[in-house]
Formats: sequence, structure tokens, C-alpha cells
Amino acid sequence: MRRNKKKKGFILSGISIFFTILVFLELMVSAAVARFVQWLLEETFKTEVSDTWLLFMIVVLMGVALAFFVNRIFFRPIQKLNVGMNEVAAGDFSVRLKTGSPINEVKEIYDSFDLMVRELDATEVLQSDFVSNVSHEIKTPINAIEGYAMLLQDDQYTKEEQEEFVEKILFNTKRLSELVGNILLLSKIDNQAITKNEKSFRLDEQIRQSIMQLETKWTEKEIEFDVDLEKVEIVGNAQLLVHIWDNLIGNAIKFDPMYGMIKIRLSREEGKIKFVIEDNGSGISEDALKHIFDKFYQGDSSHKAEGNGLGLALVKKIVDIYDGKIIAENLPEAGCRFTVELPAM
Repeated sequence: MRRNKKKKGFILSGISIFFTILVFLELMVSAAVARFVQWLLEETFKTEVSDTWLLFMIVVLMGVALAFFVNRIFFRPIQKLNVGMNEVAAGDFSVRLKTGSPINEVKEIYDSFDLMVRELDATEVLQSDFVSNVSHEIKTPINAIEGYAMLLQDDQYTKEEQEEFVEKILFNTKRLSELVGNILLLSKIDNQAITKNEKSFRLDEQIRQSIMQLETKWTEKEIEFDVDLEKVEIVGNAQLLVHIWDNLIGNAIKFDPMYGMIKIRLSREEGKIKFVIEDNGSGISEDALKHIFDKFYQGDSSHKAEGNGLGLALVKKIVDIYDGKIIAENLPEAGCRFTVELPAM
């Protein structure tokens, strides 16, 4: 924000200097032209010519020429810019402006305007897609809950079937709750409403707790873990960082086959904290790798019912907050690897 204010100040200062120099030159040129015309008339007609009236006439003519020049190179671009701003205010983000003005400050204003409109257009598209995806993702579990609730009202189903319906309702309720929670957390991160609340804590212990909290999921698939966690202390928001490990470990369990193996490493290397997790799943397609951190993107539709496509987007946002990076890649044989690097604090 301060940089933009400084840039704006430089532009206004540059324009003021430009007009000051322009008026000064106009007066100097007018005086010189008036003196030359006076000399020419006196030499031609051999008589004295009043320099006051001659100077006045020259200044008026030069002023008219200057006004035309200023209107063409400065005020006309401003009028054009005003029209463009009104169109943007009316919701048209396709407006693009070009100017032939030789003034660099005017060109910079036009470039800044086009950049602003492009950003607004991109934001509008993202918001539209986000609302559309949220509506769809919320509607799916709500429809499921409504359907199973209606089935429970019918007495023709057995107790076992009714218990299955209740399980389906609870499953979709949990799914809806997780979706809303992720949306709210993403919104807070986007709006920078997350409080720092940074404290020192053991990152390796937090990762172990994430593994244990997901015990029911990996025991169902009889998955084994190869874990090597170096003792690492970090300063950060523990409630925020835990979403990284919960999502990455949960995804590894989801895509790992029965009786599979998940490998987890945590180490401190060259001033960075490095977390690596590998699974033995089917890997990620090349196209999916390009969009893996996009909101609501799910590369494997077979697991669509188990998630909402916000987990990895949330992970990426949190990693970005801490100026870290996350890399997804396929392993040579099978499975994929996620690597998270955070600056050691």
C-alpha cells in the first residue's frame, strides 16, 4: 500500500513539473517570438512597433496552441480514462485502454488501470467459480441427508437397513461440516483474519498426533508406517499448521492400497524444515499435477465422495503464509510424494 502511494505521489509530482516547465517554455518562446516579429516589422516598415501589444498577441496565440496541445496529449486521455472507469464501475471488466500520449506518467496510469481491470476480472471469475462449486458441494451431502431421512420415515425397512441409513446421514453430515469448516478457514486466510498466535512447539510431536488421530482409517486398510521424525521445534500457529499434516497424511491413507506402506520423514536441512510423505497408490496424472492445489479440484473421481477438493488448496494457502513451498510428484515405481519446506524459525 505504501509503495502504491509513493508511486502515485511520483506521478502527480511528475505531471506538476511537466506543466510548470511547459508554461515557462511557453512564456519564454512567446517573448522570443514577439521580439523577433517586432524586429522583423521594424526592419521591413522602418517604423517602431509597440512591443506590449505585440507580446500580448503572441502570448494569446501561443496560449491557444498550448491549450490545444495540452488537451490532445493530457486532458483527452483523462476523459477517455474517466469513461473506462465508469464502465468498470458498471461491472464491465473487459475494458482495455490504450493511449498515444507521449507523457510517461499518463502511460503509467493507463498501464495501472489495465492491470487493475485484469485483476478484477480474474477475481470475478474466481468468485463465480467458487460460488458455483460451493453450491454444488453443499447441495450433494444435503440431498443425501434428505434422501436417507425420508427413507427412515418408511417402516418397511429392517432395523439393519435403518442403521445403515443413519450411518449414511452421519457420514454426509460430517462431510458437510468439514466442507463448511474448510471454506471458513480459507476465507479467513484469504482475508488475513487468522491471528498469528505464534508459539514454539515440537513439530515432530504434532505430526505423531496427526497419525494417531487417523488410526481408525489406516487400521481399516491395515496400512503400515515407516516414520523417521527428527526432533524439530518451530515457532508458529499450531492450530493452523496441523491442517497440513492432517490433510497430507489423510490423503496418503485414502489413496494407499490395502496392506500398503506410508513413508514419512521430518528433518532440518540448511535452515529449512523439510517434511516428506510417500504412499504406494496409483500416483497422480500429469494433468492433475497441474491443478492439484486448485480449489475443488479432484483428480481421482473414484474418491470424490470422500472429500471436497479443498484440502490441498488449504494446505497450499497455509504453506504460503509461512513463505514455504510444497511440491507434489510421482514416484518412479508407484505412488506419489509430497514435500513441504518451511523456513526454520
